[in-house]
Amino acid sequence: MACRSCRRQLVLLTRQANAIAEIHTAAAAATTLRYPSLPIVNPRCRRTDQRRSFASTSRQSGVRESIARFFQMSAEPYRVVQATEEIYKTCAREASYTIPDKDRKAGTIHKTDEGEDIGEGKTMWHEDFQLPPTFSTWSQVTMLHMYLVFARLRNLDRDAARSWQQQLIDHFFFDAEERMDLTHGIGSRGLRQRYLKDLFVQWRGVIAAYDEGVVKGDPVLAAAVWRNVFKAREDVDVRALATVVSWMRLCLKMLDQIPDESLYYQAQAVFKWRAKNELTLVDKATRELEGHLVQEPPPIEKVAV
Repeated sequence: MACRSCRRQLVLLTRQANAIAEIHTAAAAATTLRYPSLPIVNPRCRRTDQRRSFASTSRQSGVRESIARFFQMSAEPYRVVQATEEIYKTCAREASYTIPDKDRKAGTIHKTDEGEDIGEGKTMWHEDFQLPPTFSTWSQVTMLHMYLVFARLRNLDRDAARSWQQQLIDHFFFDAEERMDLTHGIGSRGLRQRYLKDLFVQWRGVIAAYDEGVVKGDPVLAAAVWRNVFKAREDVDVRALATVVSWMRLCLKMLDQIPDESLYYQAQAVFKWRAKNELTLVDKATRELEGHLVQEPPPIEKVAV
């Protein structure tokens, strides 16, 4: 019985193998149509033999080009798998958390009001934005980062964008199921599948909500972040909302500036700029606004009657 990690890699490689088989069939068909079999000619005829030699050389060159193009197309899916895995790991690290083994064995895991396990997390999202180290926080923050990458992938060709997006989704849901099993002890596969279906519905809602916010403006985007990441808490710090929105806009801009051929190794570098760094910009604007509001109005000049 293979482990979950091996099964996950097997599913990914099987999917890519099917894609490569289709590419191989298309390349072979294209080569056959472009370079059909040459008729047998009389070797005693010098002129005909020269034509055959030229045609043979041209055919060999074309075959070499087709083979090189085929291997380039065959390697592309594997590059996508590797690139999306690195991007996903960066997204998943941002709000990572753990549950101590001693608490799990003793059954002393703290719970939220909704009954969710509370672990230990020391990331920026836990300390600076006061989010609990739970599975829902991890999933929402991870999906927030994934959405930013998804928005950039829409600029690719249709097939390439679908391949990138599907691989990114696969990495996320494989990892989510593994966390349910190993971190939270949900051994029932049927129960995990039910939770994964709910998570997929949340993911589709996240895409729609953030798309609407990006198009309609910062207030709508802040409301989407408030509902998803901060769970519509009434005591949320508006500075945190403004900071996350400012950071999202900046990341979208930086991702848009990356050329398509550089996404393989530069996309995850965008997230090195932490969201909390935008607090300085938010506080500066707030201070300027407060200074403008408390500024005394100019004296009214008396007009002689």
